[in-house]
Amino acid sequence: MTDTNSLIKLISKHFEVPENITESHLRDVLVKTFEYLVDDDFPKLLQVLYRADVDQYKLKDLLENTEGKSTAEIIADAYIDRQKAKVETWKKYSGG
Repeated sequence: MTDTNSLIKLISKHFEVPENITESHLRDVLVKTFEYLVDDDFPKLLQVLYRADVDQYKLKDLLENTEGKSTAEIIADAYIDRQKAKVETWKKYSGG
């Protein structure tokens, strides 16, 4: 189970997010942020995804094969999943 505070701390390296936010609200904020980036600042979107190490091939597959979600929702979920994986890896190797 991912520590929400660690997740927020990691995500706040790329985006301004409130410290006391639920994971569900965090997702909503990121979906709106990614909607903006897709429409208005695509180079920054690519930079954020690259810096977060979101797998481009996995994301492309998700975008092509996921129904019932917007592009921003798919990107936000992939971004959050990657950040959660980082937190879990850090916890595993730091003994926490």
